[in-house]
Amino acid sequence: MVNIIDRFATYLRVERGCTENTCTSYVHDIRRFIEFMNRRHISWDRVDLNTVNGYITYLRRKGYLNSSISRTIAAIKSFYRFLVIERYLDTSPVELLEYPKKELKLPNVLTQDEIFRIIEAADSYTPLGIRDRAMLELLYSTGIRISELTNLKLADMFLDEAFLRIIGKGGKERYVPIGKLAMDWLTIYLERGRPYLKQHHDSGYLFINRNGDKLTRMGVWKIVQKYANRAGIKKPVTPHTFRHSFATHMLEGGADLRVVQELLGHASIKTTEVYTHISQEKLKEAVRLYHPRG
Repeated sequence: MVNIIDRFATYLRVERGCTENTCTSYVHDIRRFIEFMNRRHISWDRVDLNTVNGYITYLRRKGYLNSSISRTIAAIKSFYRFLVIERYLDTSPVELLEYPKKELKLPNVLTQDEIFRIIEAADSYTPLGIRDRAMLELLYSTGIRISELTNLKLADMFLDEAFLRIIGKGGKERYVPIGKLAMDWLTIYLERGRPYLKQHHDSGYLFINRNGDKLTRMGVWKIVQKYANRAGIKKPVTPHTFRHSFATHMLEGGADLRVVQELLGHASIKTTEVYTHISQEKLKEAVRLYHPRG
């Protein structure tokens, strides 16, 4: 059995191209699974769907999370596919093994009032404050990712058309419209903020620090934290919270789901659909609070 598991590890690395972490995790999961079956005097080549489901039930009783169980199932499925490929078995007994349903984790979203309070907490009379105000306005106006924001260059701005060119995940290009308030503050920033920050050096990026260099992701995170604290927001707030809030507020305002998908740069509409659950939760909460028999 040891030799088979070693060959399985090689198969994962060479044939499947798995990372070292994945290989290590899968091998660990298979060893644990085989030990469980051995204690029940069931050979690895006599396993059937019922015995594997019994093992999954055992893991649940031991308190394993769905994420760990899903990885274990993936490891077992891969192991038995490998056994079929290597002709240790004719068929895999676990092809019909089902993954646990994913727990829907709703993103953290701010109200419109909370977003406005954070944006308006920026000092609009200094170059850095003007930069921060323009950046916060743009985050909320477009819903772009923090990496997309920090990678924006001056050449990516089409102010006459009020559009940004975004290079998203996987190098995929999309064009995103800029709202009026964000446009106004970008114009102010380009006239009264950025020129003072780039005096000694200009990196060509839209949002720069006091040395003219590209603003980092950590820099943006700290800026958002600063103004959230200044605005007295008690919820956890990150740059991505602006993205979540943008999507939710768009859908609550009546925007089509596919339009929001396009704006966010989601490859699958399933990713965007999570925001409809947030809106539904708000509706249910309203019924609970305000309906006489809610």
